[in-house]
Amino acid sequence: MDDKYDAATTSPDRLPGDAASIYGEDGAIEPNFLHEVAAAVKAGDAERVRALAGCLHEADLGGLLVALEPDLRPELVRVMGHDFDFAALTEMDDNIRDEILAELPNQTVAEGVRDLENDDAVTILEDLDAEDQAEILEALPPVDRAQLQRSLDYPDHSAGRLMQTTFVSAPPFWTAGQAIDVMRDTDEEHLPDSFFEIFIVDPAHRLLGNVFLDTLLRSKSAARLDEIMCVDRRRVEVMEDREEVALVFQRYNLVSVPVVDEAERLVGVITIDDIVDVIQEEADAEVKALGGVSENEELSDSVWWTAKSRFVWLFVNLITAFVASSVLGLFEGSLEKMVALAVLAPIVASQGGNAATQTMTVAVRALATRELSHANALRVILREVLVGAVNGAAFGAITGLVAGLWFGMAGVGVVIALAMLTNLVAGALGGILIPQVLHRFDIDPAVSSSPFVTTVTDVVGFASFLGIATFWFGLA
Repeated sequence: MDDKYDAATTSPDRLPGDAASIYGEDGAIEPNFLHEVAAAVKAGDAERVRALAGCLHEADLGGLLVALEPDLRPELVRVMGHDFDFAALTEMDDNIRDEILAELPNQTVAEGVRDLENDDAVTILEDLDAEDQAEILEALPPVDRAQLQRSLDYPDHSAGRLMQTTFVSAPPFWTAGQAIDVMRDTDEEHLPDSFFEIFIVDPAHRLLGNVFLDTLLRSKSAARLDEIMCVDRRRVEVMEDREEVALVFQRYNLVSVPVVDEAERLVGVITIDDIVDVIQEEADAEVKALGGVSENEELSDSVWWTAKSRFVWLFVNLITAFVASSVLGLFEGSLEKMVALAVLAPIVASQGGNAATQTMTVAVRALATRELSHANALRVILREVLVGAVNGAAFGAITGLVAGLWFGMAGVGVVIALAMLTNLVAGALGGILIPQVLHRFDIDPAVSSSPFVTTVTDVVGFASFLGIATFWFGLA
């Protein structure tokens, strides 16, 4: 065993800052550390498990759980007991979390979520069976139960599901010194784990503004909160989609944002750490969607579920492939007379498809981030068409030269050059227009654009190349 590693992992006094030593150069958890934890869990050695994993950050503890054998994951939770941080269960994919929770008594889960921030507790509870969820909620103190139930009642992907319900608020007539004294005298369990501001509310709990902590600490003790508060504080509605919330954070460079209901009453707060997760999840979903993969697919999914989830999109692509292939049937006579056309036709279609995918990717992302709108759509379309024309001319010249030398026929080079130019321009148009049309009809362009764009480039590629060849060589 490596001496440095051994010193870092076997000392019961290991500090949280040493958590990085559990990872190897490849970013994976060190096999030796994983073996030690697994052995301690199997032996039921609670003291040893706590010495090894008790100081880990929730993200590292979550990574450790994922790396362990499935049957050892719930055992680790049981062995660590009250020292296990249930926030670690939010740091893994849904399938693994559900498997762990299914093996734990509901009472254990209730005790674990009791000390979590509201948003983390919701993440753990939201996918449980209704019966288990109700039993866990029933085991919680009434106040915690009411807050969690209210959050769970909000729609999925809404700000209400994402927010924390623990925040600091104060009336406008309080002074800065009074607010600081009240926070100092308040039990830690009634304050958020971390916060950046206090919210100023009226007697009906409607949001009036906020005072950031740095402003509060710099102000005179006698200064009233309504004199130093920011009245134009950005806010989001509780039913607002989390993608819209993420755009607010991105646009205004926020670290937190208050959540209000339809009556402008303050009901929660969303912090930047939650939004980072949202942005990552949305980016992950978009990348998967572009490949025709369900946004819910995880590496831990079963073979059957994965195959079934991908089948539909592959079937759609198969249909569009038949449509594209039918174009070849229209030029059957030309293909029989000149073998070179059959060899070169896929090159034109493939190059057009690749260029269209580049344009489509830019368009889908720009629509998602609201960078592409009615105001600049025409300019962006023109730009993409010109890019397609420039690349089409360049690759047409290169392909035409190679094809002419390959088959010893200058005419073949001219034909494929013209077809390449035509198809790359068509691909650029399809790649930019199809996502916009789908978006206009409230159809997710990330999910639906690919087969349509591919069909356009295949059909135009085959038709242009074989049509120009038929005209040029008189093969009809």
